Amino acid sequence: MQLVRFAVGDENDRSDEESWGVLTGDGVRDVGSLLGTCPTMWDLVQDWSAMFEQLPHLVPDAPLRAEPRLLSPLPERGKVICIGLNYRDHALETGAEIPTEPVVFNKLAGALCGPDDEVPLPSVSQQVDFEAELVLVIGREARNVSEQDAEQYVLGYMCGHDVSARDWQKGRPGGQWLLGKSFPNFAPTGPVLVPRQHVEDVNRLRITLTLNGETLQDSTTAQLIFKPTELIAYLSQCCVLQPGDMIFTGTPPGVGAARQPPRFLQSGDVCTVEIEGLGKLTNRFV
Repeated sequence: MQLVRFAVGDENDRSDEESWGVLTGDGVRDVGSLLGTCPTMWDLVQDWSAMFEQLPHLVPDAPLRAEPRLLSPLPERGKVICIGLNYRDHALETGAEIPTEPVVFNKLAGALCGPDDEVPLPSVSQQVDFEAELVLVIGREARNVSEQDAEQYVLGYMCGHDVSARDWQKGRPGGQWLLGKSFPNFAPTGPVLVPRQHVEDVNRLRITLTLNGETLQDSTTAQLIFKPTELIAYLSQCCVLQPGDMIFTGTPPGVGAARQPPRFLQSGDVCTVEIEGLGKLTNRFV
């Protein structure tokens, strides 16, 4: 099952109206239009435990939207939490020590965008880098959750791209991680959100990033230092995780800053993040 959020109405007017549905072989089934009590993806996430069992019965009766304009699977309403240096092979390429606990930061409002959205390159940064990431979405309120129980709090998974201005993240006095990660559209996600019950083994998914068709990142989530369940248990000690919160789980090796010579994004570049079973997320940089 692949959940999508999409725009309703005339594509040319960029209407803010939205609905949600399920991607099928013949297009998107507009399930949201059937449900007065759950018309948006945010509503679905807030009532996920009740809706999950109903979904297979609703999809056949939902109207078909053959060519919808896909949006980020979730609107920008929850927390966007990110984990740094969370792949063993990425830590090795940077020469960093394997962390003993997660490195945590976040992205400010305005960073989230969807598939096929353009990502503007900031005029104040000359070192914008690419980072393919697995993103998990919280489906239940989580507070002081154990690692053994943590999977039950995951709604699902999707592709993400943690775009990073390295000269702000590391090069400026103080290391401005928050600012370097929060420029407009620096958090593409999508195109689909796959419920955890439909992901066979989240800890063994191939993850890649191509730049203009050239594969620059190619690894597997088996390389994650802290698995999704460990991240939920760790974070829920410190803050309450709410339905709709997103956790970017870290990036594999091959990022531009670690290459010799370094390779940063230029206007016109097209990046595609692909994760096994979660689709392809493509964005153009301008």
